[in-house]
Amino acid sequence: MKGTIKFLIILCSITIIGMIGLAVYVNMIISSGMPSLEQLENPKTNLATKIYSADGVVIDHFFKERRVNLRYNEIPKDFINALVATEDKDFYKHYGVYVERIVKAMIKNIFLGVREGASTITQQLSRNLFLNQEYNLNRKIREAFLALQIERTYTKEEILEMYSNTVAFGRGAYGLEIASQVYFDKEPEELSTSECAMLVALLKSPTNYNPLRNYDRAINRRNLVLSLMYEQDLISSDKYKEAIKEPITVFSSKDKKDRKNIFLGMGIAPHFVEMVRQSLSKSNSFADYDLYRDGLSINTTLDSRIQKYLNEAVEEHLSELQNSFDKAWSWRNKSDLLKDLISKAIKDLPEFRAASENERKDIIAKKNNDKNFIDSVKKVATTIQVGAVVINPLNGAILAMVGGSPRALEMNHEGKYSLNHATQIRRQPGSSFKPFVYAEALNTGMLPSSMIECGPYSYTLPTGETWSPSGSGGCQPGEKVTLTDALRLSINTVAARLITLVCKPIDVLNLARKLGISSPLTPVPAISLGAGGDVSPLEMTSAYGAFATNGWHVEPYYYSMVKDKNDVIIYQKPPTMNLTEALSPEIATQITFMLEQVVNAGTASRAVRSIFKNIDASGKTGTTNDAADAWFIGFTPQLVAGIWVGFDNKKINFNCLGAEGYGGRAAAPLWARLMNKIYADLNLQYKQKQFSYKINKDTTNNNYNLYPLTDKQKQSLGESDKTNEQTLPHIPIK
Repeated sequence: MKGTIKFLIILCSITIIGMIGLAVYVNMIISSGMPSLEQLENPKTNLATKIYSADGVVIDHFFKERRVNLRYNEIPKDFINALVATEDKDFYKHYGVYVERIVKAMIKNIFLGVREGASTITQQLSRNLFLNQEYNLNRKIREAFLALQIERTYTKEEILEMYSNTVAFGRGAYGLEIASQVYFDKEPEELSTSECAMLVALLKSPTNYNPLRNYDRAINRRNLVLSLMYEQDLISSDKYKEAIKEPITVFSSKDKKDRKNIFLGMGIAPHFVEMVRQSLSKSNSFADYDLYRDGLSINTTLDSRIQKYLNEAVEEHLSELQNSFDKAWSWRNKSDLLKDLISKAIKDLPEFRAASENERKDIIAKKNNDKNFIDSVKKVATTIQVGAVVINPLNGAILAMVGGSPRALEMNHEGKYSLNHATQIRRQPGSSFKPFVYAEALNTGMLPSSMIECGPYSYTLPTGETWSPSGSGGCQPGEKVTLTDALRLSINTVAARLITLVCKPIDVLNLARKLGISSPLTPVPAISLGAGGDVSPLEMTSAYGAFATNGWHVEPYYYSMVKDKNDVIIYQKPPTMNLTEALSPEIATQITFMLEQVVNAGTASRAVRSIFKNIDASGKTGTTNDAADAWFIGFTPQLVAGIWVGFDNKKINFNCLGAEGYGGRAAAPLWARLMNKIYADLNLQYKQKQFSYKINKDTTNNNYNLYPLTDKQKQSLGESDKTNEQTLPHIPIK
């Protein structure tokens, strides 16, 4: 008896000591590495910044973890049911920790050697928010205590909401909002029951159950989730049978359909988005915010529909142009060029930069004999690049932008971070610069109908050298043409006469500055032919916008509002615009008229009017002497768009294509395709088909005096009375 009592006393003592020791141990564990009450009530998560188009479409994200929060009522009921049925069927009954489940899991782990999880949804949430993914006793203790605290702090609905917004689904997607887009290209409310079950199935192991890699395994796991929902009466029999028959169709950035919706898997406007990111990153206004973690919302000027049409036009046109170029181009007699390209490509290799001197010699020898490497260098060098931008000339809003060709983006792993050929390159504009010369000539008092000699021309420069530009358009000595015809046919000798005999290079340069050209230019006579300096496609496009706005240049912009994660506005574009009166309304109208003749019967007529018909359009082609650059800048009554096509290496050029490599055929058709798509979309606001002119005909000398209509005059024109608003007559070749 005494021995029994003694044993019980010892047993009780050991138990008490063990419990005290366990309590001390647990206290030590939970006293460190645990969040404060403030952190518990305001958990910090990395939220992706969303970039919106002007028409309300999310076009991209900035993120460390691609995560966007949903409210509970925005989460599909089927997803909630699938989650509870699979991860925690007693979720609504427990208080954060389900003891019975933990005991069963421990028995299986210890005695059967089977690793089984016992975490409730709340425990998983505590791990996602505050702990790491290590599998040890310390973490499990913290996890359990945190789960109890979370249950005391939040409602069940709030817990499900936070869980759905923080859990990882794989493929870089955190939270249901992003996962539904990444896997199914849908908003959460559009998900089917089967798709909700598939997303829940991924939670066990996003890698093992990724349908793109392990379809059979993924569908078996999806079916298990559906059966659990059915067994727990969370879906009906009919809904279960329908969902289990549904195949898994997962959205992939490599899908062919993706090329129409997502520009090569990088969002529909990768270079535009990167331009926004760079601007915000450099702005002091956002110094206190983290673009990748703070869940900002950025409203941009981009129109997703116009961007889609620009992407399509670029792909359609460049596929044809690239095919023609590849057939015509030859590396024969270009051994020195190829040698230089290969040498540069080798030196740009990461392995070369990290190698020692002896290792570099081996790399050079190896790569110079690697046919695949040499072929890739050739392909990169001969890839036609593009810089294209669409602007609303009335307010300067950039509506669409493409900064690189699809083929180049496919080959360049930097993607959106690669060179933006719409904003970051500077190239000679060729004849697309001539309208600025003609506008300055009109400023001196000349008219579109003024006659000027067009034959061969020589001019003695201040240095004593003789400048004799080629390109007289076939004119004989003493022959004359109107200014309109000279611009329509892009006669170089007329532009040369204008800048030396009618106006001065410095005056043309100053006008270019007013029109928004900020790149360095040299005031020399050759500026009249676009040889006075290099400019960007964005600058040229913006400058032409002034012709469409009665002479006012509006500075382009690309984002209008930024909000924080609570929808509080932290930046809003001022309602005023940055305006410069570059030209008088009369001069702007005259240039618009003259450039319309370029499109209707000039250097761009064949390319543009064969595609884009019945809508007024003005524009100018441009081709540099070495045929390395082809331009077309044009505008309609409502839009201005600029196109540049060329090569990153200027020694690669369009000479092999002959006339097909000129701006009128290498660039203008892309512009026409784009405008044709935009104006064919009746859901867009661009419906004005004619320029607004008031024409007074001077019968004494058969000249046309051109004036823009005022807003009051435009309003006074009824649909049945447009006698004063008419398409200007074609001026015949003299």
